[in-house]
Amino acid sequence: MKEILLIGIISIVMVSCGKRQYFTVDVDNPKYIPNTVFIGSEDLTSPKFNHFIEKYQLDTIFQGETNELKRILLLRHWIKSKVKIDDVGDPYPGGGYVEGMLDYALKGQGYHCGHFMKIQNGIMNAYGYVTRTLGAGPGVKGGPDGHHGIDEIWLNSYNKWFLSDAKYDHHFEKDGIPLSALEIRDEYLKNKAADIVKVKGPDRIPTDKDPETGTSKERSAQTYTWIEFHGHNDICTVWPNPKELLIMYDDDFFKNNIWYWGGKPHWAYAQPNYMVKVEDRDAIEWTPNTIASKVTIEGDKATIELTSDTPNLKEYQMKISPSDEWVPVDKTTVINLKEKKYDLTFRIMNLVGITGPEHKVIIDSK
Repeated sequence: MKEILLIGIISIVMVSCGKRQYFTVDVDNPKYIPNTVFIGSEDLTSPKFNHFIEKYQLDTIFQGETNELKRILLLRHWIKSKVKIDDVGDPYPGGGYVEGMLDYALKGQGYHCGHFMKIQNGIMNAYGYVTRTLGAGPGVKGGPDGHHGIDEIWLNSYNKWFLSDAKYDHHFEKDGIPLSALEIRDEYLKNKAADIVKVKGPDRIPTDKDPETGTSKERSAQTYTWIEFHGHNDICTVWPNPKELLIMYDDDFFKNNIWYWGGKPHWAYAQPNYMVKVEDRDAIEWTPNTIASKVTIEGDKATIELTSDTPNLKEYQMKISPSDEWVPVDKTTVINLKEKKYDLTFRIMNLVGITGPEHKVIIDSK
């Protein structure tokens, strides 16, 4: 009898020792920063965006191109090739609508930077690229103190914003990485942009002096000394009734200097309801399309909760290595753990089929 009891105890111990204990492995995922200060986004279910695609068929421009940045630059180059510059043509035809302006541009009408900004924003959003509008200027008392309208576009492949100027078909890079407006500002305030390059066109040709305007790289970078991010990110969807809200990075430079425009301090100083000062830089450079996860393991069950600030989210997707098959999943996913190790990858897909940066979750056992 004692022998039978002893055998039973040994069997229970062996089963207990053989049961896997699961844990998560630290992974260096793309940084997730939630959106806390910007309001709204372009609504890609609006007929405006599908109409852009059907009418202008711009997908033919980047057909076969798989590199995200190159696709964006090809679209930007098309805008530059079809819209000529006219800084003094007021009143401009088209009513400020992207489609109206493009139709007139295709007949030879020129437009200023704010129009290029709106056209680029509309076209990029139509093809699923999160884009926001902003204004900038050197802000020097006595000059230069002009104003420029441009866009930032979210690069999923780099997990960052980059400044894209459709009027001049250029942007700035450092060590081959496209720079955001604030990063250009950093470089100008540090050493007048000595360590960055201005590149032009889809082939990213380094251009110290713009052949079209004669403007130097340094002077172009100086434009981003002062930057106003438009707080409402839906100018195309709601046009002709956009709302004005200016997001300003409230760092030491902003606190200790004054932005001059047209010989006077920027108009928003006198209308504080339009100016939102933000000290947290991350709040400005938030990360659309990027995922954060929370993993809870109880016994042989893992619950994975996904979070993302994704405009026009269609679905979350997951693949389990070594498979290359992506499958839709809920934002809360439960995995019944049976294998020794799980290598899971998640991403978002938006309504246009653009996917965000990949986020890995690794569950191992001992």
